[in-house]
This record gives sequence, structure tokens and C-alpha cells, in this order.
Amino acid sequence: MDTDVLVVGAGPVGLALACALLQHGVSVRVIDKAEGPATTSRANFVHARGSEVLNRLDALGDLPQESVRAMTITTYAGDRPMMKIRFGDPGLGTAAPPMVISQARVEAQLRKRLAELGGQPEWDKRLTSLQQDPAGVTATLADGRTIRAGWLVGCDGSASTVRKLAGFRFPGVKVSERFLLVDGRLDPGLDRSGTSGWAHPDGVLGAMPMPGDQWRLLAYDATFTGDKPGEEQITERMRLILPERTGLTGLRLHDVTWASLFSVHRRLADAYRNGRVLLAGDAAHVHAPFGGQGMLTGLGDSENLAWKLALVVRGLAAERLLDTYQAERRPLATQVLRGSTAATKVNIAGSPFGRLLRDQVLMRLFNQSWIQRWTTYTTSQLWVSYRRGPLGGRGRKPRPGDRIGDLSCERPDGSPTRLHAELRGKWAVLGDQAAFEAARQRLGDQVVRLRAAGHAEGPAMLVRPDAHLACKGGPAEFARWLDGALA
Repeated sequence: MDTDVLVVGAGPVGLALACALLQHGVSVRVIDKAEGPATTSRANFVHARGSEVLNRLDALGDLPQESVRAMTITTYAGDRPMMKIRFGDPGLGTAAPPMVISQARVEAQLRKRLAELGGQPEWDKRLTSLQQDPAGVTATLADGRTIRAGWLVGCDGSASTVRKLAGFRFPGVKVSERFLLVDGRLDPGLDRSGTSGWAHPDGVLGAMPMPGDQWRLLAYDATFTGDKPGEEQITERMRLILPERTGLTGLRLHDVTWASLFSVHRRLADAYRNGRVLLAGDAAHVHAPFGGQGMLTGLGDSENLAWKLALVVRGLAAERLLDTYQAERRPLATQVLRGSTAATKVNIAGSPFGRLLRDQVLMRLFNQSWIQRWTTYTTSQLWVSYRRGPLGGRGRKPRPGDRIGDLSCERPDGSPTRLHAELRGKWAVLGDQAAFEAARQRLGDQVVRLRAAGHAEGPAMLVRPDAHLACKGGPAEFARWLDGALA
């Protein structure tokens, strides 16, 4: 066996999965067909849940300091502001901020963390075939070499080779025509305290500030219906419609670093696991970029899968634990697809009635403070709970499956720490020594004991490495839950 796990795809999802597996003591190799790291920004918003995942991987680094704190979206009709949404702390106990930051920078930070853990992406390695048997998976590369792994995870994007080779179905529909996407500088500059958007009969146009005085421009435009245009054509089209839709005739786009064009599709894999092959991120689900949910959902996939796969690889859990990955994550992807599809249809409303509904009803509704709090809460994904899944449960809150916030804690020696800082490839017991010993009997050295500082003593809690509650109670309840989940 060359490695315990072979990860195909060195984007944020594949890199996060590899880091998490190494934290859990599992060997991993990461291959990618690209010749080297991507330099374009692609996704550019990391919500609080994504920042938490990076923090638990010890891969957050200086990203919060590098990011742009643009936490508002102002929508205009010409020069008249129609709606302003303010994002903020949803009050769910997180120390990890949402960030406007290039995906390329997130990937660079993850590669740095991967190197610290002893791994590195292997570039220019294209997967051409795979064969699995009861003991593992044999992956064949374009140069004829093979890699033998116990498990293989496809994190290779919406056009996933792994998904096709392993026989997963990927049903879905096309939601919209094409959008233009351009990164560059604007003169004179717009307000960099937030994103600006313009509702226009020909299509919506948005401008998001990026680090380094850059702007991300996004515009719905059905002009290009034939062959895919080049970057120069896309840029010139954006320069043409920019003053038309914003009403800012003096606005100039220059120093363009990237230009692309895409159509919005909604697709969801029929399964996340086929034997020893699994899918994560865009390989399993694709949707519109509105709301910044793509990279966020993929990072959540990687963290959820990592601790389960690590337990199976280390012989601490049966393979059926991996079925809970799909059971917990696929329903969330379904919700994300529905929400992003609805947002797309609102933004590209073409009929007079659709524009009236958007501009006169929905715009006013989203100016309400309670709607803005709901929007922050929803897009953050801090609300995600698995209480209805196979590892969840009932009872008083927090319930098994619920997310546990980043509590201020103390170690057994009295030194201060935070819960999420201890969940780096570890489980945590917030409780007495007896509960800790019950968890350690099944989980070995992958569990730490903590005490929640400033909180009244209650039932002991066993917290999963992804910060969700496994169970609460005492040694008997811990043993019962672990026996049921891992057997």
C-alpha cells in the first residue's frame, strides 16, 4: 500500500482533507492534473464556518489580517441605493471571522500547513483510471504509473474525473445563461467598505472589493451564445456594460488579472460513496456562486469526512461509519442548492413582473434588520446541525449533532485554552476523569480533557473533531454512543 488515502484534487477541499487526515495520524497523498498552484481568485469569500474549519486545521494564519472586511452589500438602481445588507456576528460563539480573501491565498495557506504536517501536493499527475477491490484502490496515472491506496477521495471539482471513473451519477439542470467574471482595478474607486450591486433590466452587475486594491466584477450577460470567448473579449464586454449598468460614466476598468465566463448549473451526486471511493466539494455538488457557499460547503465536507475516515483507517471504527458522511452532508448540499438557485433567479429576473417583485418588494424586505440577521445566520453555516442524522439525538439543547461554539476552556493543569484550538485532529471531553477514560478507551490518544471555564457544571460532553456534539452524560452514555457509532 503506497498510502492510506489518495486525494485527487489540490484545491481548498482536497488540501483541507489532506491536512485533517494528517492531523489524525493517517498517511495521505494529494495529486492534481494541473502543472502547479492556481493563481486566480475564483471563490473569494470565506464565511465564519469556513474560517472555523481553517482554524481547527491550524491553517488560518494571517488570512484574517490579509482579508478585506467588506461586510455590507448595497444594491443600486442607477445612483439610488435601494437596499443595504449588513453582515455581522450571528451570535453563535465563533472566534473565526468571515473574510473576503482570494481562494488562491486560502490554498496557499493550506499548502503551507500541509507542508508543516509532512505532506505536499503532487502536480502534473492526471488520473486516467481506477480499480477498487475489497482491500483498496489502484489509481493509474497518465504516465502509466500506479498508486495503491486504501481509500480514494475525489476533490477534483465539478468536472470530476473520479466521479466519472467510479460511476457516480450527477443529475441536475442549467439554471441560467452566462455570467462575466473579471478581476481588476477600478478608477475612480468605489466604496471599499462593502460590495456594490446594480439592478438593471439587462442584468445584475456586482463589484466586490478584494485585497491589493483589486475588484471582483460579476455581471449577468447572455451576449456570448456561441464559442467561449477569450479573456480580452470578456474584458472588453465588461468595460462596455460597466457604465451602462452602474450609471457611472467615468468608471474605468484596468490592470485586469483574470477574466472568465460561466453558466450556472445545479447538480448533486446521487451518492457520496461507492465502495472505497468517496466524493467531496464540487465533485459532489455544484451550484450558483451567490451567497459564497461553494468553498464553504466543501470545507465542511472535508472536515466531516476526515475524522470518520481516520477512525476506519486506524481500525477504530467499522466501514459503515463512512455512510454517515453522506447522511450528514448531502441534506445540507440540497439546502444550499435550493437557496443559491433561488438567489440566481431573483438576480437575473428578466420579466417586468420579476423585476418589480425584486426591486419593489424583495429589496425593501431585505432592508429590515431581522432579515439581515437571518441572512448572516444562514450564510455563515454556523447553524448546521446533524441532530436528525444517524449520529444525532434528542433531549435538551445542545443535542447530539449540534455545533458547539468556541468555548473558553481550561486544561487539566489549569492553563487557559479554547475548545476549537484543541480540536485539531482530536476529540474533546468536557467533564470529569471517568467520562474522559470512557472516551479514551475507544478513541485512544485522539481525545483531550477540558473544563469549560465560567460555565456551570452539567453533564459531561463528548465533542467531535468537527466541533459537533457526539453525546453527553457520563461514562455509560459515552460508551453506549461510541459502541453504536463505531461498531
